[in-house]
Amino acid sequence: MAESYNLCLDIGGTKVLGVIFNSKKEVVYRLKKKTKAGGDSSENVEQVIINVVKELISTSGIKKSDIHAIAAGAPGVIDQDKGVVLFSPNLPWRNYNIRKPIEEEFGCPFYIGNDVNVGVLGEYKFGAAKGYKNVVGLFVGTGMGGGLILNGELFTGNKFKAAEYGHMILDPEGPLCNCGQRGCLEAFSSKQGMSSYIRQQVSRGRKSSMAETVTDGVFKSKALKNALAEGDAVAREAVNRACHYLAIASGNLVNTFSPDVVVYGGGVIEAVGDIFMEKILAEVDRYCMPSIRETVEFKKAALGDDSILYGALSMIKK
Repeated sequence: MAESYNLCLDIGGTKVLGVIFNSKKEVVYRLKKKTKAGGDSSENVEQVIINVVKELISTSGIKKSDIHAIAAGAPGVIDQDKGVVLFSPNLPWRNYNIRKPIEEEFGCPFYIGNDVNVGVLGEYKFGAAKGYKNVVGLFVGTGMGGGLILNGELFTGNKFKAAEYGHMILDPEGPLCNCGQRGCLEAFSSKQGMSSYIRQQVSRGRKSSMAETVTDGVFKSKALKNALAEGDAVAREAVNRACHYLAIASGNLVNTFSPDVVVYGGGVIEAVGDIFMEKILAEVDRYCMPSIRETVEFKKAALGDDSILYGALSMIKK
């Protein structure tokens, strides 16, 4: 009997990362392609995805007929049951059925969910949260994403809109967030939030090596790592501020859900997670009820860039 493979995708506004898993859930092939999806039509983005899948199959040497299923995580509000992207902030999808054309093209089932929900699911099934039943996930990247596992099941809430932790308001007089509200966690602790703080300080005449690294509104995570290693005062302040609000948000989430574990992931954590974890843990106790805090662990995501890919794999039904 021929080997069966699953193909999993991490779909973003600027790139698509794809891997092929064998029946032992091992990665046997990997491909990363930059895209210009953000300004295109829904059909063009769909074609980018189809092309990536075709390239994965052709360059890996695996037969199309040996692909059991395809699964993906993508930004936005996604109806996982129907395979419909209701809204995506970085892709031109509105109430768009992406499942139908993919299944028609490749003749196998296609699954899709919100990228951070899927990433937290990946950590729950294969990574830092494996073996726990109740998991809060916070992913720190360009924005701030969240995911929630309750009693061993991914909780997506009404209309698949749950776990928007990034828009928890921590200071109603705080900085303006892209969502239109003020003082959201995302406005303080994401790369966008930290970039805004750095630009503000530089505009006041302060020096920072980060000043030249902010492009399209955000810095690269590696640039932040380098700045912190160099002792850049403005970068350090931005991180301290980000971690302060992450600690407050984490305490609120601990008090609300009493999870077994809180997992931190995303590009920023991948780059400077040890620094973030140290600062969050130094402060989070003051925002948790002691009786709840003593039963909660705090961990860095273990799968890095592959969290979403392993979460996508977890969505596939046998």
